[in-house]
Amino acid sequence: MASYLPHRKHCSGKRRELHDKLSATPDVYRSPPTEADAKILSLPLAQLVSSCEENAVSPREVLQAYGKRCLLAHEATNCLADVFLDEAACSLSAPSSADDRPLLGVPITIKDCINIAGHDTTIGYSANAGHPVQESAPIVRLLRDAGGLIYAKTTLPTGCLSFEVSSDLFGSTANPYNSAFSPGASSGGGGALLACQGSMVEVGTDLGGSVRYPAAYCGLYTVKGSHGRFPSHGSVSCLPGLEAVPTITAPMARTLDDLEEFWRRVVEMKPWDYDHTCVPVPWRAVDYVATGARLKFGLIMDDGVVPPTPAPSRALLEVASALSKQGHEVVPFYPPSPLEGLKIGYQLMFSEGAKSVTGPLRTGEFISPALRTVRLILSLPLWVKKVQAMLLRWFSRPWGRNDAWASLLEIFHPKSALDERRLVVEREAYKAAWHDAWRREGLDFVLTVPHALPAVPRDPQASDRATLVSANYAFMYNVLDYAAGVLPVGYVDKTRDSYAPDFRSAEKYQGMNDVGRAVHDLYDADSMHGMPLAVQVVGGRFEEEKVIAGMKVIEKALWDGGKGFTPRKF
Repeated sequence: MASYLPHRKHCSGKRRELHDKLSATPDVYRSPPTEADAKILSLPLAQLVSSCEENAVSPREVLQAYGKRCLLAHEATNCLADVFLDEAACSLSAPSSADDRPLLGVPITIKDCINIAGHDTTIGYSANAGHPVQESAPIVRLLRDAGGLIYAKTTLPTGCLSFEVSSDLFGSTANPYNSAFSPGASSGGGGALLACQGSMVEVGTDLGGSVRYPAAYCGLYTVKGSHGRFPSHGSVSCLPGLEAVPTITAPMARTLDDLEEFWRRVVEMKPWDYDHTCVPVPWRAVDYVATGARLKFGLIMDDGVVPPTPAPSRALLEVASALSKQGHEVVPFYPPSPLEGLKIGYQLMFSEGAKSVTGPLRTGEFISPALRTVRLILSLPLWVKKVQAMLLRWFSRPWGRNDAWASLLEIFHPKSALDERRLVVEREAYKAAWHDAWRREGLDFVLTVPHALPAVPRDPQASDRATLVSANYAFMYNVLDYAAGVLPVGYVDKTRDSYAPDFRSAEKYQGMNDVGRAVHDLYDADSMHGMPLAVQVVGGRFEEEKVIAGMKVIEKALWDGGKGFTPRKF
């Protein structure tokens, strides 16, 4: 109980601090939008930079236009953890150490787990409030040297590991497409802000889908790179010291062209000169559309743990059909067991019993029910979990439907140092098996869903029912360290994506494990109508350029077929 009162004090203090900053925002950011603002907001990244270089528009005017949208986005979704528009304005006259400024005037926001000097890095914990960091992360220094305008930090869930964005520090963040749903996590504050055009680029992090879920749920574009391609030092992980499945810093954008331009310009800034963890790999341009290349996609419809619900399944099949009509080859791909990857990855991630992510919690502090369940399972004696797994196998009908869940439960326990090293050996063997299967099939890309649901309801109990086990469509590519991108391809349609009334009595539902049933019980095409749908495009290690080029092939195929994605305006 000793930490409860400081917890409440820091939460109320942090909210009051943000309220005061918003209230003190200069009137120029509160004034009605102008035609000049609209023109600035319509500029793609490359043209915006050119306009700033040619003095056709000033970075200050850009900041004012996006600053207005930023404040409106926060009012609608509660997406900001910190805002410092005046600080960004003052930086416009600061000298740059870069020879040129390839991101001049580009509005950029940062997830609240990445260090910006003079500001808190909370990761959603009240214990981290009121402790501004002394040094900015390398990516922040690079972006400022490149001329980027950094003016806000965005919300995230307590401890990051969740499907929704909720904390006692900041409250709950809504999806702008439908406030009843999460914007995705853990980089969901940035996802909501981007969807509302309150930023041009959000820099978030990804440990198990944390930029890919917001991109999927909010109709955005992202590519999570391999470890070392994008500057990640100075990002404070909820699992510090975890190298077996590293946290990756990655950008999200509203358009694919903006995403590509941002990635290219960051890499051309030589991030390895800023961040010792970056590998010196230059940008290698790829354009499959221009060359007319015929590509081979391996289609994964089901990870064998939680089958996707109807709308994501339809979206995936429509993309496969559009690619086939363009002359690309789309074949079923049956990789090494995704369940085995999940088991290896989660044991490595929580090898210390989840003490890292739960240790900073104060008495009474909110943590997602999904993570609370993880903590509970890890704390149980191993023999209890083995008995539970045995009972799951014995009493589940039909026989075998809970074997996957039982096999994870009986090994989900804190590990010794020797156990962890053995798991790393298993991980490397698993990665080698994937590599061999990929090469044997002659694939250019893997194509799958980002998640089994179009979005998770904005309800802690829904997050608990979905559980982190359903994250494997994204998480397995963190284990493999593959480059993986997400792009929006359509919307949920209640007339096409609804279940049959008797679905729960059907063989498919009856054969699902308990996690799969819980996820499908959350699915409702009526309430999800109009939510974005996305697909995930996966390439090999350090193939970020190829993944973006593959995403462009998909985007072209959809537009040529009259099914291109147009985001809603808010």
